[in-house]
Amino acid sequence: MQDSFGRTIQYLRLSVTDLCNYRCIYCMPEEGVCKKSHADMLSIEEMTEIVRAAHQLGISKVRLTGGEPLVRKGIISLCRNIKAIDSGIELGITTNGSFLSTMASELKDAGVDRLNISLDSMHPETFSRITRGGDPKDVLCGIKAAQNAGFDNIKINTVLLKGINDKELYDFINLTKDHAIHVRFIELMPLGVAKSWDSSRFMTTAAIEGYLHNAELLRINGVARVYHLPDHKGTIGLICPMSNSFCPSCNKIRVTADGRLKPCLHSDQEIDLRGLQGEALTETIKNGILQKPENHRFGLTGASTARYMNEIGG
Repeated sequence: MQDSFGRTIQYLRLSVTDLCNYRCIYCMPEEGVCKKSHADMLSIEEMTEIVRAAHQLGISKVRLTGGEPLVRKGIISLCRNIKAIDSGIELGITTNGSFLSTMASELKDAGVDRLNISLDSMHPETFSRITRGGDPKDVLCGIKAAQNAGFDNIKINTVLLKGINDKELYDFINLTKDHAIHVRFIELMPLGVAKSWDSSRFMTTAAIEGYLHNAELLRINGVARVYHLPDHKGTIGLICPMSNSFCPSCNKIRVTADGRLKPCLHSDQEIDLRGLQGEALTETIKNGILQKPENHRFGLTGASTARYMNEIGG
């Protein structure tokens, strides 16, 4: 279906947990988050019904997010349930990659079509600083395991952090030379923890343009501008919520792990889906789509939502 501004909404980002084994500096506070009770979170069955209702409204792409979705008990069952609704649903997962070494094959067998893997640094010290203790070897091994399991078109999501990982831009671009990997550079948004950060810590995708002077713009894919460099097997994507708003092409809605539909990532507007079934659930999701705002409303002053990124699902 279309929202009130004529955008076709076909993409659902469903957060399955707000928990994570990392504590990324821009995503959640150092002390982590207060663990909610099991009763406060959507069950696997409730998530399945939300996807079913959204699919009836034209949602054809579902991405499972977190927190870290692979720490959620029952994640494999959820994947199988979603593909059982309609095998044509494009099912993706955004993960930090640290569990893929042992789970990639099982995810592939469960029907997962695509993987987006978060990787903000390949240098051990920098990665540990960003994640507060993680090791990039775990993620790199996970990427290899995903490739071996048959996942192609893997996307690497890299958040631009000025003064932290900006010296690694070429290293990430170089990943696309010999591998069919798609690196996407994402501008840091003043949301959650980063809402209080000084503007000097933010970097736009303009920092990458010098590397792309001979690149071909292949397409605008949802919120990303996708480029291809000569003799490279993969591609480079630029996601620019700060310097070049992607709101006119936004085609998604989000549901948090505690059952709140968010028509916009950056807004504090939330619609409770808990306890709804059948037509009532479908109509509530439909009304949420119709309430999707035309644009987000933040600059470097920050978003209006009070949630941390791990509580929203990105």
